[in-house]
Amino acid sequence: PLPGPQLPISNSEGDLLFLLDSSGSVSYYEFSKVKEFMWDLVHPFTFGPKDVQASIIHISTMPTMEFPFDRYQSSGTLQKAIRDTRQLMGDTNTGKALSYAKEKLFSGEAGARPDVPKVLVWVTDGFSTDDISEPMQLLKDMGVTVFIVSTGRGSYLELSAAASQPPEKHLHFVDVDDLPIITKELRDAILDVIQANRLHAVDITSSSFRLMWPQLLSQETGYYTLEYAPTDDLASKRSKQVSGAHTSLILSNLAPETTYEVALIPESNVHYFPAQTTRVTTLAEEISPAQIFISESGPHSFHVSWAPTLASVMSYQILYGPLPGNSVKLLEVDGKHNSTVVENLAPNTTYLVTVTATYRSGQEKSLSAKACTQEEGSKVRHLRFEDMGPNTLKASWDAADGKVQGYRVRCRRQTGPTSVISVSPQIHSVLLTDLASGTTNKVCVKPMYKNQPGKGLCRMVHMQPATEAQEYKHRQRA
Repeated sequence: PLPGPQLPISNSEGDLLFLLDSSGSVSYYEFSKVKEFMWDLVHPFTFGPKDVQASIIHISTMPTMEFPFDRYQSSGTLQKAIRDTRQLMGDTNTGKALSYAKEKLFSGEAGARPDVPKVLVWVTDGFSTDDISEPMQLLKDMGVTVFIVSTGRGSYLELSAAASQPPEKHLHFVDVDDLPIITKELRDAILDVIQANRLHAVDITSSSFRLMWPQLLSQETGYYTLEYAPTDDLASKRSKQVSGAHTSLILSNLAPETTYEVALIPESNVHYFPAQTTRVTTLAEEISPAQIFISESGPHSFHVSWAPTLASVMSYQILYGPLPGNSVKLLEVDGKHNSTVVENLAPNTTYLVTVTATYRSGQEKSLSAKACTQEEGSKVRHLRFEDMGPNTLKASWDAADGKVQGYRVRCRRQTGPTSVISVSPQIHSVLLTDLASGTTNKVCVKPMYKNQPGKGLCRMVHMQPATEAQEYKHRQRA
């Protein structure tokens, strides 16, 4: 299922710099996936001189600025600029790019603003031809928060030292195809940085949200007045007073899908503090199921899960049957659970799955999705490698069961582009070339069926340095 619509994120202020690996060690496919990730990451932000600004530096032989911070002042124009960004190729001189960022982009001449949070997001395949430790530390000493996303086999120790602390919040290791998995987590972590000095809302639901603000007062120096009202009915303004020791407050009993104007007024007997304002939109009333997920598909079963799980739901009914056809079976699940396994299915078959929630009020809500079972034994077995000369290996495998349409062989090189080779079902070997000596490369073979891919098999293969005997080593990924 596709993600639902994202609400705009306003009341944030910061300069966001992307360090984009544009070198020849990144394939065109990987580069395009990283651009999609950047596009999705910034999509909900509000851009402008009082909000978020963004810029891109290319990592290449020489660093290049794609555009300065103050060039694009709207989400639409920034997203188009990201889409139009072209790969430069060249060497992976990350250290030079970091030094360039310190000297040029975090300066007024490139549109950076004083006294707003600075965030660096570095997306890397884990490889750099020059030293990054010193220029990265200089950036962090300037107060820059550093997030690192590694899509390759980078050193954990090196990258965790380069990222801001703690690394579990600022460092991600993820396959380039799985970047969407970390998008929300990374965006929320960036928000923690750029919203820290502003009044903002978190934990937004259909009827409440929590307001948070920086510590301006203390118990002894004053108190806060909070005023809030729907934007279309400002005359119904309500107010609350809280102690100067507070930095947060939950507003509840709000209307769903309603935008509220909120003002925080610090009442101090020592200093003058200007009022802070924000605008918060509550969510629509939750319904379940709003999303259905199909996973762990096998020849005779698959796993069905749904979200959200609500206390108002008494039970779920799961109806499933093959397409086309009128045969339908029923499973019942307690309302406290949000998943089940559907079993005793036919292989290589498409099923229609309908999840129906029964509310305690008697109302019902249904949502459907399609699910495909795999071919019987749809799995590649016994992936082997044979040395065929300098920088060349022969990868071979045993045939998968069932009506295989072909095989897809993906080779992710430690240095050089990733290659994808498709072969007919009767071919069970391919030659892999341009494998640099001394590198460790990832090879995956996956059978392709009419409805969906089967289970692939991946192995790491190490090319001995040229000075050693021309042999090979391989091991299965742990």
